Amino acid sequence: MKQQKIAINGQQLQKTLEDFAEFGATDRQGVTRLALSEEDVWARDYFRNQCEELGLYVTVDDLGNMYSTLEGVDRNKPAIYIGSHLDSVKRGGRFDGVLGVAAGLEVIRSIVSHNLQPACSIVIVNFTNEEGARFEPSMMASGVLSGKFEKESMCKKVDTEGISFGDALKRTGYEGSIEHRMSEGKAFLELHIEQGPILEAESLQIGAVECVVGMVCYEIEIQGESNHAGTTPQHMRKDALTAANHCMSEFHTRLSELDETLVYTMGRFNVYPNIHTVIPNRVVFSLEARHQDETVLAEVENIIKKLMDQQQGECTQSAEKLWSRDTVWFESTIVQSIQKSAKTLNYTSKRMVSGAGHDAQFIASMVPTAMIFVPSAGGKSHDEDEYTSWEECERGVNVLLETVLELSESE
Repeated sequence: MKQQKIAINGQQLQKTLEDFAEFGATDRQGVTRLALSEEDVWARDYFRNQCEELGLYVTVDDLGNMYSTLEGVDRNKPAIYIGSHLDSVKRGGRFDGVLGVAAGLEVIRSIVSHNLQPACSIVIVNFTNEEGARFEPSMMASGVLSGKFEKESMCKKVDTEGISFGDALKRTGYEGSIEHRMSEGKAFLELHIEQGPILEAESLQIGAVECVVGMVCYEIEIQGESNHAGTTPQHMRKDALTAANHCMSEFHTRLSELDETLVYTMGRFNVYPNIHTVIPNRVVFSLEARHQDETVLAEVENIIKKLMDQQQGECTQSAEKLWSRDTVWFESTIVQSIQKSAKTLNYTSKRMVSGAGHDAQFIASMVPTAMIFVPSAGGKSHDEDEYTSWEECERGVNVLLETVLELSESE
């Protein structure tokens, strides 16, 4: 396929995104489209119809992942995969995930409309249950594909109504064959909204994502002693909440000194017995930290251990490591191709990291992978106010198209 300078149809992209937004639309221009729900099936049906109108070959694997293939000149060559996910969180935004799937459609439409013949096949992917909003964990299907999760245990995961992932998948009619799973590939490219404020704050148009950062998550428990709130003198109390407040302040002080790009969150907090006339006897809270450098995360863990060794008044404390993940570095040559494409199109760009998880981080262990970010207004995502302008979406898809054209010709 001789490379030409072509561009996608921005109006068609906008219509596609608006059409997808109807499936699960909320009253505030958001979307609730939980994995394998009726709304998800509507979106899947629409996606399938759009692909078949383009003459693409659509298959579904045993996890419900959808693959729409534009066959290349040499079908024996590894394919280029592009895509993301169609499911959303409750009352989420119109762009998270779906932009990457709509982008795949527009890339193929552009190639077909210009009568180009790719040297290798190009496949649009819709991954099942990326969000984990209905069935935990997130990135479930890509996790099974990459060997991070066991299919049997994932199929037993249930939603709040007791429906299992396996049963929900059967009900949708989108349970296909294991033979259709993606395996080897030349590349996987995922276009996504940034879900953060950096590109907008720096007035940049494109992010060439070089990694998904590593993270650690701990549960901190403070043990005290309950007693009457009105009769127990202050100096005789074993107040777990007061001790927890001091512990959290210490975490803020010490972690903020480590590295300016470290982010940490104490997001879950429970007090027991949570009665205004009773001195708290137990507090449990979470501490999560994210950074691309494993040495910084190791220092976070050292700080946690050191603080746990210190007495918080008359209370005792402990920390349990719930889980962690290593930084996933993307294929540097593809990251370079993304930057080159942005420069060719006269778009401003920078290399950046992703603090949020994406299917790409699991697929990276199977196929050379990279991601493209476009700005998120105010850094908002997983919210009905999530917004990326049509022009910004169009720029991102043009970078994706340019990169796909270049990679399809490379050896």
